[in-house]
Amino acid sequence: MSSIPERLQAVRDAIVAATNEARRPLDAVQLLAVSKTFGPDAVLAAAAAGQRAFGENYVQEGVDKIAAVSVALPGERLVWHFIGPVQSNKTRPIAEHFDWVHTVEREKIAVRLSDQRPAGLGPLNVCVQVNISGEASKSGVAPAEVAELAEAVARLPNLRLRGLMAIPEPSDDFTEQRAAFAAMRVLYEQLRERFGAGFDTLSMGMSADMRAAILEGATIVRVGSAIFGARTYNKEQA
Repeated sequence: MSSIPERLQAVRDAIVAATNEARRPLDAVQLLAVSKTFGPDAVLAAAAAGQRAFGENYVQEGVDKIAAVSVALPGERLVWHFIGPVQSNKTRPIAEHFDWVHTVEREKIAVRLSDQRPAGLGPLNVCVQVNISGEASKSGVAPAEVAELAEAVARLPNLRLRGLMAIPEPSDDFTEQRAAFAAMRVLYEQLRERFGAGFDTLSMGMSADMRAAILEGATIVRVGSAIFGARTYNKEQA
C-alpha cells in the first residue's frame, strides 16, 4: 500500500499534467489537502512531504487538529481552510482558528465571521459557495444571486473576498464535468471584472474530477481520498 507522501506526489503529478494540458502556468493551481476525519498524524505526514494547505469540514475536529499540529510543528506555518457548511453557532471558532472559508452562502454568516474575527489575525479569506448544478440538497447560492452576496462580503471589514467555490453534481462523464466547471469559470470571470485582481480564487475540483476542473480554470483543487486514502464517515458532535 502506498504512503501518504507517495499518494501526495501522485496527485501533484496529476495537477502538473492537467495544468500543462490546459497551457496554464505551473503555479496556477494550488492543492488543498482535505484532511477531514483523518488525525493529526496524517497531516504531519503530508506536511513533512511539503504540503502546507489543509481543508477541514467539521469545526471542532478542525480546531482540535489545528491545535495538535501546531504543538507538533512549532514555528511551522500551515494554512487552514474551512470547507464544510457554516452554521451560525459555529462561526466564532471558524473565525478564530481558520485562514480561509470556502462555503459562505448567506450574508448573516458573513457578518458573524467578520464580527468575530480577532483583530490580530488580519482579514479572513472568503469564497462564496455557488450551487452551480441547482441541486435541492446542495449548499450554495444560485448563480443569479452570487453578485449580491459577493458585494455584501466585500463590504465587511474583517473579511477578504477571494473568489468562488462549487461542488457540482457528481458525474462520471468528462464532458458533463467540464460543462459545470465552465459555467463556474464564466461566472468567476464576470465577477473578477467587478472586483479586480484580489478576486483570484476559483475553488473547484476534487479527486474524481480534478482534471476537468483544472482545464476550466480552477485555482484550488480540494483533494482528500487520493492523498489520505478511504475515509470513514465522522459526524461532528454538536
